[in-house]
Amino acid sequence: MHRTQAFVFYLLFGFNLPKAKGNCYFERSQQRCVCPLLVETEFYTLFNCLPATTYELREGNLEQFAVFSIIQTSPELIDYFNGLQVSKLIFTDLIVPEVLLPAAMQFLSFLPLVSELEFVNCTFLRSVDQLGINKFNLQVSSLRFHKVTAAPLDDRFDISSLQNCLKTLEILTVTESQVTSIPCKISTVLKTLHFLDLSGNHFQDQTLKTSFCRGAFSQLQVLKLHRNNLSSYETVCQTLAHLNRLTHLDLSRNDFLPGPPFSSCLWPQSLRVFNLSSTGLKHMDRALPPNIEVLDLSANHIFILDLSISGLKELYLSNNRLQTILSIKNLPGLEALSIDQNQLSQLPTKDLLHWKHLKSLRAGLNPYNCSCKQTIREIQGLATHKALLPDWPHDYICRSPPDYQDYLLDEVPLSLLQCNKAAVVRQGSIVCLLTCLHLVLGLVSLPTYRSQFVVL
Repeated sequence: MHRTQAFVFYLLFGFNLPKAKGNCYFERSQQRCVCPLLVETEFYTLFNCLPATTYELREGNLEQFAVFSIIQTSPELIDYFNGLQVSKLIFTDLIVPEVLLPAAMQFLSFLPLVSELEFVNCTFLRSVDQLGINKFNLQVSSLRFHKVTAAPLDDRFDISSLQNCLKTLEILTVTESQVTSIPCKISTVLKTLHFLDLSGNHFQDQTLKTSFCRGAFSQLQVLKLHRNNLSSYETVCQTLAHLNRLTHLDLSRNDFLPGPPFSSCLWPQSLRVFNLSSTGLKHMDRALPPNIEVLDLSANHIFILDLSISGLKELYLSNNRLQTILSIKNLPGLEALSIDQNQLSQLPTKDLLHWKHLKSLRAGLNPYNCSCKQTIREIQGLATHKALLPDWPHDYICRSPPDYQDYLLDEVPLSLLQCNKAAVVRQGSIVCLLTCLHLVLGLVSLPTYRSQFVVL
């Protein structure tokens, strides 16, 4: 029997599943063999699967086979497995009793090249109070769970049995699986983990503290907490402050409550990419990592923003309420800026050109005032620069004056325009007033400056 045939046979019959049938088919573009697990009476293999490096077992309920929890293999069969080129296993749409897990791990330990495991839309049925797993030499570097249901492991899991497996894990993804926390005894063992994606779960501020206890995830570089139940920006900062190798942090789609301005919390200095999009922020007066190069504040409610980050290269402010853009001089290294879908009536084009390193600018879908010929010409001039305004001209639409409402900026008859200086001055005064009001409110909210402000 060819080695790959032996593998498919054992994959489907390794648990003595007497009625299992595998109608396998080969996806050549991904070098993947997909084997649906059906309750039938025959076994069918396809020779097309011989070159596969990825195998996917899907669609089945293994509950009826829970009694077959011991694998018996011959030395000859183990030799077959040792020569296989299988590097990735995927389990999809399966119901698996936990009692089968020891046998499954034993089987996987016979495949020395398997480095990636995925469980997608699987349900693990709790069958015993204590989940006992013997020690196996399973060298997996990537483990992914997506839409998986299982009982919590906190008080019934012997972590020592998985020491050899977890010590090599570099990538862990647990998404949309209703997870609320990771036991500290597991977090501290994952010493080689550099990528952790916990998006779409139910982590809260306090359970995040438990999961990221002292000594946890000591080598972590990328952390994604997108779409959880986090509410305190300061608590999250304090919880993750010890991750001194963290370079990429995604906190998007959490609903942060208003907190004290100018927080003293210190983010890891190693952070370079910071995503705070869709977090309910109205103004950005929170502490930011000092060395970030990419900051995403899109899809918030920010109407005034003043940043001073000398090393910032990319800033994303799409879909906010900005009426003017931030100070130019405080972001000397900016290379990419997105300010589309805001409340900008004009662009400070001369100031924008002071950003010598600017390579990408998006500023469409703003309510532009098309009453001034010079303003439109300046925006058209920006569009002539390579990579600037890639959404030109279709997303640049006039909101005023009424005669040109809904016109594209490049369709307005410039020869008929005259600048309304009074309107321009009045608009600038309003923006200035809002900026001053924001600064005054910030000072009033600080107890140490209150008496000083009153004297003034």
